[in-house]
Amino acid sequence: MYRFLLTPRWIALHIVVLLVIPAFVFLGQWQFGRYEERSTSSDRTTANLDAPPVPVSSLTSAGGAVREQDKYRTVTATGTFDPARQLLVRRRVQNSAVGFYVLTPLTTGTGEAVLVNRGWVRAGATADALPEVPAPSTGEVTVTGRLRLAETEESSGIRDRAGLPPGQVLLINTGAIGKGLPYRLLGGYVELVEQSPAAADAPEPVPAPDVGEGGGLNLAYGVQWWLFIGIAVGGWALLIRREAADLKAEAAGRAGKTGQAGETEQAGEPETAAPHVS
Repeated sequence: MYRFLLTPRWIALHIVVLLVIPAFVFLGQWQFGRYEERSTSSDRTTANLDAPPVPVSSLTSAGGAVREQDKYRTVTATGTFDPARQLLVRRRVQNSAVGFYVLTPLTTGTGEAVLVNRGWVRAGATADALPEVPAPSTGEVTVTGRLRLAETEESSGIRDRAGLPPGQVLLINTGAIGKGLPYRLLGGYVELVEQSPAAADAPEPVPAPDVGEGGGLNLAYGVQWWLFIGIAVGGWALLIRREAADLKAEAAGRAGKTGQAGETEQAGEPETAAPHVS
């Protein structure tokens, strides 16, 4: 009854099912892995944003780097802005518009400084037009903000290039920017949230990171892929049962026709006359 499973058509179906199952297992595992990564990152980001402020120098150092686990930690720094070495970071989108981040060094008076992203400004009327940038506060200020990692092409997805207008960069790369400064830069940079005393005029603040659902969609996709395994196996078994049932019904039909034909032949045969005995 099940010899049809060895026909070329069914062998091809078996191969497809055997390939689909491990593929769905892999995709489900990958989605669950992404769920765990994003949930961990979301929890860490939330904890860092809610943590009490600490001095920026306690989490990074001159020529050093910010650790991944310290990303978005609330930090403070006290010093004086250096407007002469302020930079504009190109191609930054906010409010569905392209503009610039305003990156200003904050010198601490110890031969060190930290880069402060004071906020976002809209681009000028043309690609070559400079945007209007509010000047930084004068005198000593204390800034509070989110600690960020230095940007690279790999981490940001932005391709760096030379030939930009003076005072403009594409990446907030602390190592590259620090080469042209007369003081040492702390690793990473600070995304300004507030400063004291408050500035009379300032760029638009950069929004806090969207923590999101913590990978909930990845969890749903992982469950979905593994449900597809059950659907594939169930559909395969259902096709086998249906094919077997059809063949059984077909065989029964042929047997019934053969039986009816035999009865018809027997009914049509003439009776043999009895021999005459004198």
